[in-house]
Amino acid sequence: MKNNVIAGLEDREIKYLGETRRGKDHDKRIADEEGVKVPEGYEIYRDLGYLGHNSGDGAVVHQPKKKPRGKPLSDQDKAHNRAISSIRVVIEHVNSGIKRCRCVKDIFRNYVEDFDDLVMEIACGLHNLRTAIRIKNY
Repeated sequence: MKNNVIAGLEDREIKYLGETRRGKDHDKRIADEEGVKVPEGYEIYRDLGYLGHNSGDGAVVHQPKKKPRGKPLSDQDKAHNRAISSIRVVIEHVNSGIKRCRCVKDIFRNYVEDFDDLVMEIACGLHNLRTAIRIKNY
């Protein structure tokens, strides 16, 4: 199972949670079908799974460069990819914060209609609560 998640870099809060899909579905196809558009002026850091997806007018998209077939990646492109990866690690930490609820990352054996969506919503809500408490205590 997989979901599209949009999170803020500064507050590490989950801003958007897409519906739960099969793990076989491609990230770009899911994003295209959900039709999420990011407002003008926002910056998006995403991986190569979304290559070719249109995120909305005016949004600045940062995505790593893909290595050309049979050729090495230039030093400038490697530095660009490292800079993006150092920012995207925050989002990977958000993903791991969601997966603290083991029922999200383990095999889900409940077949009740839309129960997997509810479990994911609860896991994201708990992540946002932990984040809010952590920020409040600093």
